[in-house]
Amino acid sequence: MPPYAIATLALQLLALCGLVYVFSGIRRTKKQLRLLNSHQISAQSAIQKARLDMLELRNRTRLLEDAVTGGTTAVEKVHKAISNTTFGLIDLFSKDEDFKVSARQAKSSHDETSESFYNTVRTTNRALRSLADVIIVNKSEKKISAGKDSPKKMSSKDSSDH
Repeated sequence: MPPYAIATLALQLLALCGLVYVFSGIRRTKKQLRLLNSHQISAQSAIQKARLDMLELRNRTRLLEDAVTGGTTAVEKVHKAISNTTFGLIDLFSKDEDFKVSARQAKSSHDETSESFYNTVRTTNRALRSLADVIIVNKSEKKISAGKDSPKKMSSKDSSDH
């Protein structure tokens, strides 16, 4: 066999070894990219879950506020209906004019007091929701932004595989 044929064969063998090395490197790189991509998806999923949890918490505080406000309004309407009925009957059936005047003053005082009471309940309800936002929601937002709820970093085993 001529020497140039042996040299050509040796170079082809060397090129083949180089190709095998490059393709195995590409395979390792693809595996690392898949692993990195899965970690990225996991991190994005955790962030999205934390955002949705915050949105749910905010919506729950709003829902609670709306429920208390709606309940207060319903109770106030029933209270007014009972009050108007009671004082209306007194005004309708009472024969003593002084008693009617006194009942009208009592109704006026009663209506002002009850209106003030229900407005106070609504104001307190709004304040409690604001306080809940400040204490609960903002605390949770700070916890999330500080990374306490973020997924665990890659373990040393995962990083040694790279």
